[in-house]
Amino acid sequence: MEIKIFKNPMELGKSAGRAAADLIRQTIADQGYANVILATGTSQFETLNQLIAEKDIDWTKVTMFHLDEYIGLPITAKASFRRYLKERFLDKVPALKATYLVNGENNPEAECERLGIAINLHPIDVALVGIGENGHLAFNDPPADFDTEQPYIIVELDEQCRRQQFNEGWFDTLEDVPNKAISMSVKQIMKAKHIICSVPDSRKATAVRNCLEEAVDNQYPASILQLHSNCSYYLDEASASLLSADVQENLKN
Repeated sequence: MEIKIFKNPMELGKSAGRAAADLIRQTIADQGYANVILATGTSQFETLNQLIAEKDIDWTKVTMFHLDEYIGLPITAKASFRRYLKERFLDKVPALKATYLVNGENNPEAECERLGIAINLHPIDVALVGIGENGHLAFNDPPADFDTEQPYIIVELDEQCRRQQFNEGWFDTLEDVPNKAISMSVKQIMKAKHIICSVPDSRKATAVRNCLEEAVDNQYPASILQLHSNCSYYLDEASASLLSADVQENLKN
């Protein structure tokens, strides 16, 4: 587990985006293609901006998956993660080799099956993820299912998760936030060869502390990342503010 702390979200995102770009370029050089997972939400703004700005990535050799989508939400909605990725990433880079977006308007069971078949054929090289205010990883809210082997699952969103989406401005009212979503499972995320976890903002500080310092527990879903051999955390001073003195001192050494 590698932890890096930056002064602000912009510096965090630039560094995380550069790291992701380096991994993608190296993977393409080594095997001729790269399979990646992109995350969404406000925590990913600067990381994706930097990834787009990076040069010499042959996007025609990249296959992309993403983490989650609300069930029943049309792509025209401002909170749609498909819309987010189209506007903030796909429209700004050359056409990828393939793109697998989670379509929450399809039959959920059939959509999980479709995506599961696809991702099993494309072992993930680089995954960009974040941590929710409740410690969730993708939309795996606590208590998260650490055991399912299904790559994509149907999940219930807890109130803290739904309130976060509302407070971030994606929905006009809390009642507008869907109760269900399709999410990449925890085990599937953990199969990625490299994971870059970007977590800015003071409102994530408690979740960061719990997921990095507490024992691995499905009440802190992203704590599972402690067990990944190639996971790097990109934090800012605000999100890292509640880490213990021992952890912060070790980062200086």
